[in-house]
Amino acid sequence: MSPDVTILYDTIRWEEKALLEAGKKNNINIQMVDCKKLALDLEKKPEDYGVVIQRCVSYYRNIHSTAALEGLGIKVINCLNTGVFAGNKLFTHMLLKKFGVPTPDATVAFSKESALEAMQTQGFPRVIKPTVGSWGRLISKLNGIDSADGILESRENMYPIYQIHYLEEFVQRPPRDIRAIMVGDKIIAAIYRISKHWKTNMALGGTAEPCKITQEMEEMCIKAKHAVQGDIVGIDLMESDEKGLVVHEVNNTTEYKNTVRVCKVDIPSAMLDYALKIDK
Repeated sequence: MSPDVTILYDTIRWEEKALLEAGKKNNINIQMVDCKKLALDLEKKPEDYGVVIQRCVSYYRNIHSTAALEGLGIKVINCLNTGVFAGNKLFTHMLLKKFGVPTPDATVAFSKESALEAMQTQGFPRVIKPTVGSWGRLISKLNGIDSADGILESRENMYPIYQIHYLEEFVQRPPRDIRAIMVGDKIIAAIYRISKHWKTNMALGGTAEPCKITQEMEEMCIKAKHAVQGDIVGIDLMESDEKGLVVHEVNNTTEYKNTVRVCKVDIPSAMLDYALKIDK
């Protein structure tokens, strides 16, 4: 029996297990495929995958498997462009600006020297982020020239992607941010991610509370989703003291465990329902 939906993963998290359980509950034939065990013959007609929900954590495994599957004529959610654009903070920033979505001010520098010069001109604190990365890893708050010099020096000896210095303003805001889960053109649930630390990532110990969805938030998130050509995405927003709501990240393979837990919304079933409708 051919699958209705294939879940392509490289790490089994709560979210992938929840999609499988939602399939059983809704009589949807789910196929689970470990991307680490996948080999695609690019010269042959592929087997039947149904519609693929891309859940690979690895940015490079994610975009390359999506490119191969799409090239073979298979529908993948999210598409290759979403994986590329949302997976890179610089690309996302430029597209958000193009679509009129408020976002934190940012600078990109291509050497340690130009990054230091930019920060001396613009002032501190600044937040340095790898253009590709997740879970708050390798994100640092730079409070002055000495800390900036040391962190930039270490990055100059890393893989070339870390030598692209993406510098963001430190947004003055309440001790929280917002994660909104978009399925199609609708926010189906949103949470506050609250932390005493300036990083609010749940992976770093933040706590979650339900967030009321406003018209302003939904309109902003719809624009952000379209900016990266997404279908199912998680959008992270901050409540800037100066600018109001700003979008600071769009997540291609968003995590939603805590959103389901605190909002009591069946996000996995909504994802599967959307995938089946869009594949028709």
